[in-house]
Formats: sequence, structure tokens, C-alpha cells
Amino acid sequence: MSKSDDENLGPATKLVQGGRRPEWTGDPRLGGSVVNPPVWRASTILYDNIADLEARGHATHNKLYYGRRGTPTVWALADALTGMEAGAAGTLLYPSGVAANSAGLLALLAPGDHLLMVDSTYEPTRAFCDGLLARYGVTTTYYDPLIGATIADLITPQTKLIFLESPGSLTFEVQDIPAITRVARDRGVLTMLDNTWATPLLFPALAHGVDVTMMSLTKYVGGHSDAMMGSLTATKAVWPRLRSAAYQLGQAVSPDDCALMLRGLRTLDVRMQRHGENGMAVANWLAARPEVGRVLHPGLEGDPGHAIWSRDFGGTSGLFGFTLSGAAAAVRTRFIDALSLFGIGFSWGGYESLVVPSNPIRTATPRTDPDPLVRLSIGLEDPVDLIADLEKGLGAMTAP
Repeated sequence: MSKSDDENLGPATKLVQGGRRPEWTGDPRLGGSVVNPPVWRASTILYDNIADLEARGHATHNKLYYGRRGTPTVWALADALTGMEAGAAGTLLYPSGVAANSAGLLALLAPGDHLLMVDSTYEPTRAFCDGLLARYGVTTTYYDPLIGATIADLITPQTKLIFLESPGSLTFEVQDIPAITRVARDRGVLTMLDNTWATPLLFPALAHGVDVTMMSLTKYVGGHSDAMMGSLTATKAVWPRLRSAAYQLGQAVSPDDCALMLRGLRTLDVRMQRHGENGMAVANWLAARPEVGRVLHPGLEGDPGHAIWSRDFGGTSGLFGFTLSGAAAAVRTRFIDALSLFGIGFSWGGYESLVVPSNPIRTATPRTDPDPLVRLSIGLEDPVDLIADLEKGLGAMTAP
């Protein structure tokens, strides 16, 4: 931080101050400093002499060694993200959220190990478990996201990791994370959470007992749909394993992309508030529409996950889903194609609203709702305009 490393600073203040260490933002020889850490691009690092080169070693961290290990721009982003999670030992950066998930699983699992993976997990993570991890001899069991403390019944002597995602990014089940992490600690099992939906602003994962928290920075942290990156933030006990694996896997990120992520991070607090407010306005409107079967949003009082969400989360983001009552897939297509303010595209968390059809995969518990599912990422537009656009789309469902 630029002037204070006080742990008692509020979260919005930490977002503004994080990663702005004097050694990363200025040089005494230049007579001052700049607001934002400059973009340091480098592959080769030059040393004064051989003794200096040999003194660095492969364990060098947050000091110039080789471009793959980062520059002050990279360290500034990692430092700012670490500051968002009380009790975090450090943060590692990856080219995407998928890369962060995969690298974390590889770092914490070995042949013969057993992984408990939430059944609502992001599809690329499921594919990694069923593909590469299975080839490497790791067994994966998918569990009901609503299982809670009874996850203890699924733990075996080979279980080394429980992976959580809450809410699920397609069906938005809210997991009882404190109950699951208590069981995991008692049984000596690590926990890893995909916290992209909430970010630490709405859900401080480590404070709820999680060992490793992942974010796709591509989403809300970046906030502008123009850069991709992922992060892992971990406790002191787990951090060295993640760092060692990241170095061995050659994980590296662009300083230019880090600068974009730092830009987004500074305004994350105000953007998340607007995403949440807009999302609730749209969700409440949809819940009252006869064409809609269910709205999958934990902020709504009737949602199955509302009680746990109210207990554990500090707010809501703008991502949720809903079903079209009694409609066929072709009707869902007519609805989406009629929208003009909602872009049709993957990802979410940018300033613009997006829509995609959702077809979730389930193996632990079958999805019993036959109605087609739609996922909305609510952006920063005026909600009255978004609602008018959705009303137009609903009207197109019955058009000849």
C-alpha cells in the first residue's frame, strides 16, 4: 500500500491502496512517484556481476530474477489481491481462471488421491477432472452442492481436497462453506473455492475456513471484457506448494494485462454495488412474470440458498439464471435472439449485460427441472432499459 499496511482499513480503501508500494511506483532519483505502478515489461534481467546472479537463486520471489517470475507490475497486482483476504500468505497469477483452477488441482493432488468436486462446478473444471486428472491417477467424486456437513460421509483416507463453487455459476446453489470447511479441517482435508461470483468483497473465503481461493480475474476484477487472468490466494500452510508448482509449470502473465486488472480493481467496490443493485431489480421483475418458471438468485427470499447467503455473504453480484416456464429450447432461442441490449457471449462480469442459454451437467444429483435455463450477467446499464429489453424478448416467444 502507498502509505499504510493497516489491516484495519476498509475493503474499498484496500482496493485503492493495494499494490502501491513506494518501490513499485517511484524512484528517489526521479524526485517523486506516480499513482499507478508502471508497466514493467521484461524477459531478460541484467545483473551487476556473477555473484549477484548466483545469489538470486530459483527461490527468488518479488525480486527481479527472470521475466517469467514477474516484474513490479505483476507483484503489485498479486499484492493487492492478497490484501483483500485476511490471513492470506500470497497470491499467484495465471493466464486465465481455468489455468488457475487446473494449476491448483495439480499442485495439491497426486496419483492415488481422491478429490471431492462440487457437482455444479464450471464445465472446464469438470473436463479437467474427468480428463487429465483421471489420466494422472486422481479419482474424482462429484457431490451435491447442498450437502453441507454430511460431506464427511464421502471422505475416504485418500481424500486430499474438497473443491467448492458457491454460488454455482449456472444453477446458483449456495454451499454451506463454514460447515464443509469445519469437516475438512477435522479430517485433514484441504479446501479450494472458486470465489469468482462474489469476490472477497462479498465473501472473504479464508475467513470462512477455506485454504485456497480462486478467482477468474477476467470477470469482475477486470470488469471491462478486455483481458484474461486467474488467481489463487492461499494460507501460509498451502502457499509454498502452489508457488512451487506454478514455477515448475511455467505459469506467467503479461504485465500489460496486470495493469488492466489493477485498473479494474480500483473501482471494483462501486461496480459490484451497481451490478448487485441492477441484478436484484431485474431478478425481482422476472420473478413476477408468468413466462418465468423460477429465478435462480440467492438474493431472492424464496431462493433455496437465501438463508445461507444472508448469513455468509455481504451482498450479491449481477450473475443469475432463470427458467422459461413450459417452453421448448427453440422458444428460448427466440427469446434470446430478440434481445438488443444483452450481448450473446460467454464470460461475465464486464460493464455490459450478457445472456447465454445454459445446459448444466449433473452426475451426483439429476436436474429435475425440464424448463430451459437462461443465464444473465447484468451490467451497469440503467435497469429500466434492461427490463424493457427483456420484456421485448419475452414477447417474441409467442410471436408467429
